[in-house]
Formats: sequence, C-alpha cells, structure tokens
Amino acid sequence: MLITGGAGFIGVNAADHFLKKGWTVTLFDNLSRQGTQKNLAWIQSVHGPPLRFIHGDVRDGPAIREAVRGQDAVLHLAAQVAVTTSVSDPEPDFEVNARGTFNVLEAVRTAAPEAPLLFASTNKVYGGLEGWTLRKEGVRWLPDDGRRAVSETEPLDFHSPYGCSKGAADQYVHDYARCYGLRTVVFRQSCIYGAHQYGNEDQGWVAHFLHSVIRGAPLTIYGDGFQVRDLLDVRDLNRLYAHTLERIGRAAGQVFNVGGGPDNARSVIEVLHAIESSLGTDARYDYAGWRQGDQLFYVSDVGQADRVLGWRPQIPFEAGLEHLVEWARAERAAASAPAG
Repeated sequence: MLITGGAGFIGVNAADHFLKKGWTVTLFDNLSRQGTQKNLAWIQSVHGPPLRFIHGDVRDGPAIREAVRGQDAVLHLAAQVAVTTSVSDPEPDFEVNARGTFNVLEAVRTAAPEAPLLFASTNKVYGGLEGWTLRKEGVRWLPDDGRRAVSETEPLDFHSPYGCSKGAADQYVHDYARCYGLRTVVFRQSCIYGAHQYGNEDQGWVAHFLHSVIRGAPLTIYGDGFQVRDLLDVRDLNRLYAHTLERIGRAAGQVFNVGGGPDNARSVIEVLHAIESSLGTDARYDYAGWRQGDQLFYVSDVGQADRVLGWRPQIPFEAGLEHLVEWARAERAAASAPAG
C-alpha cells in the first residue's frame, strides 16, 4: 500500500493500522507540514520493514508514478489543508490539491490500474450550505427544519480556493472510476482528530485547542463559537479504510460522507469546554470575526457508509478526547524531559 501524505497525522495512524494487519506500507511525503518529522520518526521506531519511506511531492508526476508502480492499494491523503492558506496563496493550493491528485490518478491509471484508490476529500465541497435555514439553540447552530445531518445528495457548492481545488480533485477521482474503470472511492471527511495530530489555527483545530490549553497559550475563536461539527476519532477512520478495501467490489466508484455523525456533533465552544474539563484548567481565549468559507453547521450523514460498507463510528467523542489528551500529555512530557 502507498500512502501519500503518509507522514501526516492521518497518514501515520493509517500506516500503523495497516502494518499491524500485515500490509507492506510505503509512505510518500515531502515533510513540509508541522509534526511530520516527529510522526515519521515515531512510525519508523515502531515498525521496521515492511515500512518504507519516499521523500517526494505529488506535484512531481514522474516521482509519484514510480512510487505507485506495483502497489496493491493507494491511500491518497497528501493535500494543502487550510482554507485560509488557500485564500492568501491560491496557486500552490491548486497545484497540490488539484494537480497533485490528477498526478496520482494518472499514476494509478498507467502504472497500477488494478489498485484501489481511496481519496480523502472534504465536507467543504458542499460550501456554506446556504440553502439550509439555521437557528441558535443553546450554544449550537442547528437546522431549523429538523434535519440532523448532510447526505451525499447535497448539491456541490465549492467555496474558497481550497473548496475549489479539493472539489475538482473529488470530481476527478469520482469520474476516473466511470471513465477508466479505476476502483476509486471518495471520502468527504469531517473533523478527524486523534493521537499524532499537532494541529494549528487553520487545520486540526481540536488538537490545536488541546495543545494550546496544555501550554497555557491564548486561543482565538472565530465567529461566535456555536459552529457545529461532527468529530471522528482517527481510529474509526482507519477501520473505514480497512472495511472499504475488504469490500472494494461494493465501494468502487462511490462517494461517502464520513464523520462522527449526529451522536458526535459538538459546537466549537463545547469542544473547548470539554478540553478544559479533561485537563482541569481554564483556557485563555478571545473572539475574532468570521472566517471565509466557515460553515455554521456541518454534520455527516454516515448512513451510506453503513449501508454499503457496514461501518459506523464506534468511539464516542468523550472517549476519543481522553485518548488524545493522554497522548498530548505524554508528548509534552517527553519533549520537556532532560536530554540524555
């Protein structure tokens, strides 16, 4: 199996999961993101061969083609992941997300056409859900018509350069199954969190909140903090990837919304309060204006994944958060320990 973006948070967790299942795994990453060097060192310390690492970039077509050659599956995670970065610097966002995904597709088509290709898309392909009427209830924005989640039938509506680049990639991956018969699967993922996630203000916000509160660093909440997201533990996501490969005959050519679902939906401020409670300390935070492309409400309808793949989230958010807290505390303790 080849995992692009393999030294990222999801990548190393997926690698660990599949290596434990007996797969041979190759990680492909340019190590440009915060935490990737640490993640790579960790996964290499836990698993020797059959783990392999290639330092490469999905924008390099020949390099990704050579990496794909002979693989039995491809998990495509490499991406520019921040809406804010895409707005301030749209060209590399396009090159990584759209062109990079095209390179991966062409590599699979020409060098490993039988290999399943799983693609990590995003809920941002649905835009701001402007057709939904919302109301404030307590500390949450909620649909006014009683709907609890967003299904795959929701119209696509790309907002921001990030939404456009990931949306284009999403549609290319989906269409390569129709046009070329590749066994591709698109996952429109929502708010994945877990161990080995370092996070920052623009992406990986649950981990960013947690690390900031542990350090006593100030936080900024954009908007009113009542934005609702469904939160999915990365361990549940790994189960989905494995289920999909085991059932690729049913999954190929399909698109799935993937998140924690309504049971794991929380507002931003609720997540921050849960972190405060878990750590037994108060966060330092203030508020700033709304950010472009922010959704007031997004919760994944995971019914399609359940019907086709037999998968639903199993880890409640509170249990997943405690697991993340334990890892973050251990990580901080190791970083502050005296050398030698």
